Amino acid sequence: MTGLDKTVGSAAEAVADIPDGASIAVGGFGLCGIPMVLIDALLESGVRDLAVVSNNCGVDDWGLGVLLAARRIRKMTSSYVGENREFERQYLSGELELELTPQGTLGEKLRAGGSGIAAFFTRTGVGTMVAEGGLPRRYAADGSVALASPPKQLQTFEVGGVRQEFVLEEAISTDFALVHAEVGDRAGNLRFHASARNFSPVAAMAGRVCVAQVERLVEPGELAPDDIHLPGVYVHRLLEVGDVEKRVERFTVARTEG
Repeated sequence: MTGLDKTVGSAAEAVADIPDGASIAVGGFGLCGIPMVLIDALLESGVRDLAVVSNNCGVDDWGLGVLLAARRIRKMTSSYVGENREFERQYLSGELELELTPQGTLGEKLRAGGSGIAAFFTRTGVGTMVAEGGLPRRYAADGSVALASPPKQLQTFEVGGVRQEFVLEEAISTDFALVHAEVGDRAGNLRFHASARNFSPVAAMAGRVCVAQVERLVEPGELAPDDIHLPGVYVHRLLEVGDVEKRVERFTVARTEG
């Protein structure tokens, strides 16, 4: 790898320095835009005790679910935890810590972490356990709450002539980030596809070292500036993976007449 060329030769090389206990932000939305090649490489590396920040944890046999099934994840910070029976089992049995976060708040916490912003105030969660504390983060084996979320700082601001309460949310930054992009150039500039863009750019921003897998690799200058969703300054390693399997999280079939 020379100059601005951030490409690496293999998935194993891309994740080789991720140690036990690392914190990792992972892009994707549902099963869209999941960096599955990098996740599989992480599984093969044997790394464990990971603290993962991602919108959700995949399904039982796909996405982050494969790391969960192998007991490699210690803590999840997520906004949605459905579609995964093993996630539910580990959480309710006290094997997994969960920091449940409103979806928009999670996205902003990641963006803030990547932008050097320590914290921000939001209306989301005011008047609920998100702000007041008490959300179960980890259960004990007997079903009691072993660890609950703490209360958060509230402050009143006048917005549009109305005084309202806001809750303070701290930014998230992680040791590493793993994302999947549709197209990337050798300098790390990325373009995401459709809803895969929901969390992947901010997850990439939050990681101190960002590793991106891309379906198609192009030369610098081939992506128009207005077509770049994440500038290469946030990306440190790049792996071209070509066409990859893309699963549908839930099929909805319409009944047709006749």
